[in-house]
Amino acid sequence: MIPLHPILRRRWLPCALVGAFLLAFLWGALAPLRTPSQERGFTFPGPAAAGERGAMLPRSIRLTLGVQDVLLLRNHDRRPHVFGPLQLLPGQEFRLPFEQAGIYPVACPDVPGGTLTVQVVALPDPGWDRLRWRLEALGQALRTLPLVAPQG
Repeated sequence: MIPLHPILRRRWLPCALVGAFLLAFLWGALAPLRTPSQERGFTFPGPAAAGERGAMLPRSIRLTLGVQDVLLLRNHDRRPHVFGPLQLLPGQEFRLPFEQAGIYPVACPDVPGGTLTVQVVALPDPGWDRLRWRLEALGQALRTLPLVAPQG
């Protein structure tokens, strides 16, 4: 058996935690970006959520070219909704692809403020940019988690 260095013998747990953190850091910076679908959904809620409509629709959506660059619009309501030049009829879906990075303001009366901002960012390069993108995507996912009331 190989003898361990005295520091590792006494402090193996902190060393293991630092090693795990470094591996996670390297994975976040270098691993390729993949998602199950290139679509990012934007759903107009049905009549059951009519009182909460303004709180449920986000004011901005972030898309990434090559990862999630198609905005999937769904209308689950009984009435038509306007999204920019489009009018979505009840039950209709529409896929809106983006091919260039930029910030696109879209008129949408159901969103607070009346304008939905679609931010399309370029595919990040490996390294710091990719790690920053993953951390921002995690923060965005946590901010947009649906609120579910306790059952009972």
